[in-house]
Amino acid sequence: MLILPEIVDRNVLDAAVAHARGQGVRLPTFAQLASPSTIPAATRAALGGVPAEDAHPLNLFRIHWYNEAGGGVTSAPAWFEIPSALSGVAARIVVMPGDGFPMIAAHKVLAAYACLVTRLVTGRFDPAAHRAVWPSTGNYCRGGVAISRILGCRGVAVLPEQMSRERYQWLEEWTLHPEEDIVRTTGSESNVREIYEACDAIARDPASVVLNQFNEFANYLCHRQVTGPAVQALYGDLARPGDNLFAFVTGTGSAGTIAAGDHLKRELGARIVAMEPVECPTLLVNGYGEHNIQGIGDKHVPLIHNVMNMDAVVGVSDSVPELMNLLFNTGEGQGFLARRAGVEANLLKKFSHVGLSGLANVQAAIKLARYHDLDEHDVIICMATDGASMYASEMEESRQAYFGGDFGAAEAAEVFGRCLTGCEPSYLLECTHRERQRIFNLGYYTWVEQRGVALAEFDARKRQGFWDNIADSMAEWDELIVAFNEEVGLGEVG
Repeated sequence: MLILPEIVDRNVLDAAVAHARGQGVRLPTFAQLASPSTIPAATRAALGGVPAEDAHPLNLFRIHWYNEAGGGVTSAPAWFEIPSALSGVAARIVVMPGDGFPMIAAHKVLAAYACLVTRLVTGRFDPAAHRAVWPSTGNYCRGGVAISRILGCRGVAVLPEQMSRERYQWLEEWTLHPEEDIVRTTGSESNVREIYEACDAIARDPASVVLNQFNEFANYLCHRQVTGPAVQALYGDLARPGDNLFAFVTGTGSAGTIAAGDHLKRELGARIVAMEPVECPTLLVNGYGEHNIQGIGDKHVPLIHNVMNMDAVVGVSDSVPELMNLLFNTGEGQGFLARRAGVEANLLKKFSHVGLSGLANVQAAIKLARYHDLDEHDVIICMATDGASMYASEMEESRQAYFGGDFGAAEAAEVFGRCLTGCEPSYLLECTHRERQRIFNLGYYTWVEQRGVALAEFDARKRQGFWDNIADSMAEWDELIVAFNEEVGLGEVG
């Protein structure tokens, strides 16, 4: 939903202000999250005494890419580079971990904050009267529940029943009423329509407000204006003379994170590359199916996906991240990589910051580099939404499914060759104008025919100016956030 930065109900806004005051909540602006060094010094100092995993109001000021242990702020986001001995390509493949975000150890909490704060400051959400409903395939609903807890309101997580055990364990601890506030829908990652239908049923209660990450343009806004500049800062930290940011690679998911590519293309000329599962090749060939790259919903094109600015799609089998998870996060796999590729232990440990979708993005980057014959001056940056800890329960299942319970040097060698140095650049689509039009038109069936979006509003998304206007609205949103904080009256907010 495209929400404009204007107040629609003063009474609801007044109630939200009073509730926030009672909860001790101040709201960071988007500009502060994009450049956290601008957060007031007193706030940053106070964060040193607040654990990042707590539902504490100050942790809203940690919803950014520059977190340092102990509450400090780094000069550039965290990153690590995959050596050619692992990737098998000359290009510099760089991973940007998202598990440094507070409370959920995944960057989806940024999208959840953006989607709720834009409603909060315009009089569209009263935490005392409404409950926030978070449709998701995993991390977004956890971020939404965390934000809801901080605000002192009900947060309802709606997600497929086949998500990892760790996701459900976290939700059971954080939801106020787990038996009512965790809604398990049929199926897996690919069953997004079932999530929508469950939310439709919940929304019949006027006290329920659905914050659908797939059509909330605040999701696009925050990633273009917060994540995009963070990736640019990361590239500035790692770039060597003669380097070129060739591409930004991320799974489509809700199409929030990929919005950072719009910033990177404009500022640095980077290509925007979407990764998707070959078992559900929606963007590649209008396909469908089931897959297990958790965090990547499929079988539709999100409303907030700026398809007409996308440069390529790379398909990755869902077996790849499951196998790579074994390779990088077991003693047997790490031992093989140390012996075979000479990878140092400190680097291998960094893969604990990369979950399944991040590992899939790594292979997509390798395929892209091989397809384009990139050299050592070409840089590809790929995202890791969460870390391996969210998939510990998947490890034994993968070991049994692929190797009958065994995983030693021979099995590690097979994964190494299949998923890394020997992977071919298959299922790679360069997006011509006609391909972009095809993918754009595919969204019609979800959003116009099924979800009731007006055709003129749907078609307006073809123009880059539409997306640029959303990005340019950030200053107006920040003015509303500052005004909200002033009415709350809890002290300096910057």
